[in-house]
Amino acid sequence: MAFVRSLVSTLGVLALYVLQARAATTISVSSTASHSVPTTLFGQMYEDINHSGDGGLYAELLQNRAFQQVTPNTAAALNAWSAVNGAQLAVISDARPVSSALPNSLQVNFPTGKSGAVGFSNSGFWGIKVDSSWTYNASLFFKFPTATSFSGSLTLALKTVSGETLAQASTTIKGSQTTWKQIALALKPTKTASDTDNVFTVTLDGAAASAQTVNFAMLSLFPPTFKNRPNGMRIDIAEALADMGPSFFRFPGGNNLEGQTVATRWQWNATVGSLLSRPGRVGDWGYANTDGLGLLEYLQFIEDAGMEPIMAVWAGYALGGTSVAETGLKPYIQQAIDQINFVIGDPAKSAPAALRASLGRTQPFPLKFVEIGNEDFFAANSYTYRYRDFFGNLSAAFPSLTFIATSDVGSPVLTPKVEAYDVHVYQTPSWFAQNSFYYDSFARDGTKYFEGEYAAISTNPNDIFGSVSDGRLPFPTVESAANEAAFMTGLERNSDIVFAASYAPLLQHVNSTQWTPDLVSFDAGKVIKSTSFHAQKLFSLNKGDEYLPSTLPSQTGTVFWSVVRSNADKSVIIKVANTVGTAAQLVFQLPFNNVASSGTLQQLTGSQTASNTPEQPNLISPITSTISTGKTINFNAPGFSVSVIKVQVS
Repeated sequence: MAFVRSLVSTLGVLALYVLQARAATTISVSSTASHSVPTTLFGQMYEDINHSGDGGLYAELLQNRAFQQVTPNTAAALNAWSAVNGAQLAVISDARPVSSALPNSLQVNFPTGKSGAVGFSNSGFWGIKVDSSWTYNASLFFKFPTATSFSGSLTLALKTVSGETLAQASTTIKGSQTTWKQIALALKPTKTASDTDNVFTVTLDGAAASAQTVNFAMLSLFPPTFKNRPNGMRIDIAEALADMGPSFFRFPGGNNLEGQTVATRWQWNATVGSLLSRPGRVGDWGYANTDGLGLLEYLQFIEDAGMEPIMAVWAGYALGGTSVAETGLKPYIQQAIDQINFVIGDPAKSAPAALRASLGRTQPFPLKFVEIGNEDFFAANSYTYRYRDFFGNLSAAFPSLTFIATSDVGSPVLTPKVEAYDVHVYQTPSWFAQNSFYYDSFARDGTKYFEGEYAAISTNPNDIFGSVSDGRLPFPTVESAANEAAFMTGLERNSDIVFAASYAPLLQHVNSTQWTPDLVSFDAGKVIKSTSFHAQKLFSLNKGDEYLPSTLPSQTGTVFWSVVRSNADKSVIIKVANTVGTAAQLVFQLPFNNVASSGTLQQLTGSQTASNTPEQPNLISPITSTISTGKTINFNAPGFSVSVIKVQVS
């Protein structure tokens, strides 16, 4: 009998535990907003990492197109270029280059005894997509080092690696052309390639060109671009970014702003005007940046995608450890002033603004926010004077702008008082849930905050920046997206002081990756929207106008929520993040006189470690359904999920 009584007692405890585990959490929602939600709350952070610019968002299809920042007469200088049918290739320092900014050219020697097409090819950025519905714009500069009597057809083509011609066009060139001449041809494919294992070729007839030498420079191949912008953006990547509904675009970095040395920093004036005048630079992630995606192209894309810019200026610190002395800051402050004037200045009063106008943009671009440097907690001691001098001069020149500091909040103490801080954090998924109340204790003293970079990057709290074998995530997972969403509910709750937030990094070419995980991945032919992308999109497209206070989640809990109102369509929007595998029962009590009997549920859920990958790009995506609603909404939040409930109220 003692055993039976013990068993009954145990079962009773278990039953009570199950009932408690299944007990619903009741959440009361206020009808009175505590504050407006900033229109800038959710956006995107960009820098050229993982070939996110060259080879990614920037639509140019040829890699190493102008032999920028390479050492002539080395094999490495021929990166992505190969000989066709015995041609001899060498990148040379040209005695008479196509421009002073582009000193190198490709010298091609055509051998004797060859027939058929002879020349060279480019393999693109790990492949080239060939689509028969597109017309490609190909161009190059050529010259003969010494005059010859040659006259023959130069053929530009798109081919499969097996040699099948997909598109081609020809023009006649003459050996008497000893100065640089540009040719431009349209390539219209006759069929769509089955994969991206395709190349761009430049050839002459081998017999006719026997013993000839020709130099080539600034070669280019563009597909159609986003919004048909010349020198513009790759359509599928640009559309994916715009599809997220971002309110801002932070650029041009990130670490890639800073340079390893002062001389190799990003400089706005080296990224505008003719492509022939852009020398490019060795970026901070191990590869050359062409700077074809320059300041004007950034601004045009931001506008085309319906965003506003958050722009950084270089502030006297290079990643190699150099901080410019205070006495030497003047020219760099002036360069920052010129950069801002290029964006918003009056062409009648400013030379940089006049340059903008000469490039076809008379009206200023909208600009409200400027970052002074990037991650200056790396050089905190020098940032005290660098911030003071940059802020003092820039705010005097542009009093309508908000300037953002990039050191740790309150450390060092900066003067004048900081208008806004850019805060960065990379952590484990659980850290983001545990810190969803991070900003609740911040003083409401006029300082604003920009969560400029954040992401759950590893499951190993002891080695956040380690390798995949140590827990580093190759791609965002359902768990990481749900925990980031929990953190975002806190950003939304504190959006009286948090005016903007952006996941980072934004983009990743899967064939050249320096950092994982990333919001959007891609290769030469397709785009992969991550679980975190979908969570960001759910928040971005449903940020509402006003924050409605509600019963707070437990700071040590596993389920988090926030509630906003959209005055535009008279709706209440409830966001729920469940950060563990156990479902949670929630009851939302709405205080409105009239609540629709049904609403819309958008839900992202899946197994804990599930990711969207190149092999399974659409494994996890939100599902939209109808949900029963009313003044009381009973909601079951599945394990590892991000949910958005939208219901009409009055």
